Amino acid sequence: MMVLIIAASVGICVAAIIGAVAVMLRGDETSVAEDRLSTLTAKSRKDIDGVDSNALTFRNPLEGTANVLEEWMTRQFNMKVMLEQAGIKMPLSKFALMCSGMAGLGTIGCLFAPIPFFIAPIVGVTLFFLPFFWVSMMKKKRIGKFNQQLPEALEMLSRSLRAGHSLGAGFGLIAEEMPDPLAREFGRCFEEQNFGVSLEQSLESMTQRIPNLDLRFFATAVILQRQTGGDLAEILDKIGNLVRARYRLAGQIQALTGEGRLSGIVLLALPPGLFTAMLFLNKDYVMKLFTDPMGQWLLGGAIVMQFLGALVIRKIIDIKV
Repeated sequence: MMVLIIAASVGICVAAIIGAVAVMLRGDETSVAEDRLSTLTAKSRKDIDGVDSNALTFRNPLEGTANVLEEWMTRQFNMKVMLEQAGIKMPLSKFALMCSGMAGLGTIGCLFAPIPFFIAPIVGVTLFFLPFFWVSMMKKKRIGKFNQQLPEALEMLSRSLRAGHSLGAGFGLIAEEMPDPLAREFGRCFEEQNFGVSLEQSLESMTQRIPNLDLRFFATAVILQRQTGGDLAEILDKIGNLVRARYRLAGQIQALTGEGRLSGIVLLALPPGLFTAMLFLNKDYVMKLFTDPMGQWLLGGAIVMQFLGALVIRKIIDIKV
């Protein structure tokens, strides 16, 4: 009975810690500048006779209502938006099925494997949240690539305006000449304008799909220029120079924090590596962690401390520019 209580406690702790890490990776907190830019670019959702504009999205009639798991993912992690930001063309129902399937197969496999049974819920919870981390990494990679392409796109848009093209034609030129993901986002904005969506609303949608502070600067500059006037080409040149300067600063910070990241990787990989080595060298010595009650408590405490250490190291090396 005591073993079951210990196993359940360890599983709950690991699930809570993994959930906290996933919430932190989502990045709910925004800076003061982002809040001000959001206020400037925000528009009412109810555009047409009090009807929610998001409700006008075309839906597949074969799709049923969202189940409890999909609603939980949408409410807690906003997974529909994250999948779109990561550029993953996968419906939320399929993503939820993949998470549940991986967790179920991992748990069943551990129950039939010659390992202690209380490891099964830990493996199941870990495999359930593993796609979340994959989506988060894909989102980060895509947004990072977008950041690298943005200065060149702003300069191209500035040159097209000086050549006499309209702003919408400049968006179309970027969609044709630039690679993805920037070409896809600007092309989508261009297509929305062709279908009658206002420029302000299409820019707002793009800033929601790409949570980038520099892109918000661009959207705010365009909206204010349309309202007050001014030389938009010169404004875009200045924003492009600002983005390049921020990118250089971020690269310098990345280089300076490289030692901390390497130290974190070594410290986090050392306990599992040592456990694996001892498992081959002296299996009876290591199995005390699974058979002895004190060893089970120590193993659970070690897992919890590993995740807490990962959070602390991540906080230390995560410097926002």
